[in-house]
Amino acid sequence: MLRLIGREKKLFTQDLKKHRIELDKIVSSSKFLVLGGAGSIGQAVTKEIFKRNPKKLHVVDISENNMVELVRDIRSSFGYIEGDFQTFALNIGSIEYDAFIEADGKYEYVLNLSALKHVRSEKDPYTLMRMIDVNIFNTDKTIQQSIDKGVKKYFCVSTDKAANPANMMGASKRIMEMFVNRRSKDINISMARFANVAFSDGSLLHSFNKRIEKNQPLVAPNDVKRYFVIPEESGELCLMSCIFGENREIFFPKLSENLHLITFSEIAIRYLKSKGLEPKLCNTEDEARELAHTKLDETWPCLFTKSDTTGEKDFEEFFTISEQLDMDRFENLGVIKNELSFDNTLLEMFESSIIQLKENKKWNKEDIKQLFHKMIPDFGHKETGKYLDSKM
Repeated sequence: MLRLIGREKKLFTQDLKKHRIELDKIVSSSKFLVLGGAGSIGQAVTKEIFKRNPKKLHVVDISENNMVELVRDIRSSFGYIEGDFQTFALNIGSIEYDAFIEADGKYEYVLNLSALKHVRSEKDPYTLMRMIDVNIFNTDKTIQQSIDKGVKKYFCVSTDKAANPANMMGASKRIMEMFVNRRSKDINISMARFANVAFSDGSLLHSFNKRIEKNQPLVAPNDVKRYFVIPEESGELCLMSCIFGENREIFFPKLSENLHLITFSEIAIRYLKSKGLEPKLCNTEDEARELAHTKLDETWPCLFTKSDTTGEKDFEEFFTISEQLDMDRFENLGVIKNELSFDNTLLEMFESSIIQLKENKKWNKEDIKQLFHKMIPDFGHKETGKYLDSKM
């Protein structure tokens, strides 16, 4: 997988080796709760914890099928541990989850990997409202529950798109960081921002497998460059931040020769070549679909186009110029250091406004966009009128 994204080496090998003994010791003597543990990043984090033999590892996710696959994968890869390992198919926002926490809730570490992560989720106001619930309010709720239960440390995932956000997903995560800062006065919290996770569920790269499986063309933008980490690296980064991050710190991968920008179309070409295929470039969707139905020998139809959809950022960044950085503590991990600073009036305004919209059962995208602008005055949202669902 590394070669498909243009790399030869994993990112965090040196840091993991340096801190291996301490990391293994802490994990093996601790109790963990992983929320959203059956998604691509959640599974990677769960595996990193499991293989270090924790005393207790409970995993919660709304997807019953993905949870079954997680257990099968762990049993097939690592086997068993002496500690208490259980999975629960629960919605974090539900009363059933609240009862689950009330009945137990005894953990040293709570890691929240649940999120609506797609830029395409802002295409309609209803999915966008669910994004606010999942990314912001469920995080705030589970932090308060962790405080009430005496949890030692809470970790949650932000995103590189929270740095100078250009789309609603990135903005929701930036606002989440504001709510996290408020709660950090009562519990230690750390976070992580990182790049696209290569071949994660629902990603464009993951769809390459599906398109080949279904005899369909590969479609990708040829002008969008992104940083990528592999799933295992996402799990390592999250665990390192959870265990070693100080209060309010955000970990991110250092930009170096080991992590470089690559276009989606370049990855598509590398992907095809790994399967012994060459790209057959097409000019239109119709041409690509028609060619996919014909017998192909050593080529595969591809449509590479310029990106013109809402929310695409011209470039990626893990931090802003106003954020204080520690670039010396780790070899390949950078750290953003945040002070305890929040505008409680602003946060309460956001909460009450969302509650009012829900009570009215009537809102539109512009209502939410205006709220986001109040929270993030320089929110650089790009509305083109086109969304990813309108393309192959």
